[in-house]
Amino acid sequence: MATDDLLRAWLTGLLPNALLVLGAGFLIVNLRLLWQFIRFVRLRSTAQLVWPGRRPRSYGISLAFGLVFGALVFFKIAMQQRPPVDAFGEGMMFIYYAYAFPLSLRSRQGFYEDGIWSDRGFVPYAQIGGLSWREDQELTLVLIHRTRKLVRHLDVPQEHYGEVRRLLRDKIAAHDIHFTGKGFDLGGDERDVV
Repeated sequence: MATDDLLRAWLTGLLPNALLVLGAGFLIVNLRLLWQFIRFVRLRSTAQLVWPGRRPRSYGISLAFGLVFGALVFFKIAMQQRPPVDAFGEGMMFIYYAYAFPLSLRSRQGFYEDGIWSDRGFVPYAQIGGLSWREDQELTLVLIHRTRKLVRHLDVPQEHYGEVRRLLRDKIAAHDIHFTGKGFDLGGDERDVV
């Protein structure tokens, strides 16, 4: 019996601490997504060629998670009358799945005056050190960061492929995107990379 009581006491102490740590992680992610959305709102007036991003296949499941965590927060605070800090972890997960994640999908991917909005946020033209195309079932523009080992992807709809190539050639010609000094410089025209 003493072992069962010890295990039960250990688990009752561990679970709230684990939820607190999870809540802190989700708080960081929520703030990051909020900052990205604010950045998108500021940039959207400079859009040159944009399109809506695709919803992931798990979008419905994510919304269901939001509903479950919202119900847990309601149950803990309203029904059990526990202090709000006891529902912090579940509350942060509720905010992520019900609000922050769906809000992040409203950012329109594509080309803006000062950079490209990729799958993971905005990349200024000055930070792009390389470009490549991946042509599988979909067309994907691969953006390689100039100084960091960082790669971003931009799924390009088939109907925008020609416009994207023209826009990239124009940006390279205007030296907004500049490759000289990276890899082999064979003296060719940088626009041929596109």
